[in-house]
Amino acid sequence: MNTPPDHPSHTDDELAEFDVTVLLRYGLTAAPGPRRTALFGDGAAAAAVILDRLGTQPRSVAFLAEVVRAGGLAYTAELPEPLPRPEAAAVVRDWLEAATQPVPRQAMAGGAPADEAAARWLGAVATIIEVKQLTRARARQN
Repeated sequence: MNTPPDHPSHTDDELAEFDVTVLLRYGLTAAPGPRRTALFGDGAAAAAVILDRLGTQPRSVAFLAEVVRAGGLAYTAELPEPLPRPEAAAVVRDWLEAATQPVPRQAMAGGAPADEAAARWLGAVATIIEVKQLTRARARQN
């Protein structure tokens, strides 16, 4: 018999209160484990809720992931408009800047490139936003 994992579920309002900045700062360079899981689980869901509420299109976040992959976190954090909407751009810029900050040595993984992890994380955020938007659209049709 399959039992569900012992993981609390969160409402969108609860996710919107998560400190994505801290999750990024410590999760991107963390070895596989709780910090990385928190970033790619609840952290990605929280970021998707926040950006979705700001009217961000998933394709914008997916494109930003490719910019991170091509140019790196530091380059992307310096972009004047990382996303088209000013409110979302400001939020993402804060996240990207936090992701470029050094973390204590004990929190770092051995050689996990933060740029690629950030690009994968942004891709996950884009996917969650898209699923949320498709779900809402289907609910309106019914």
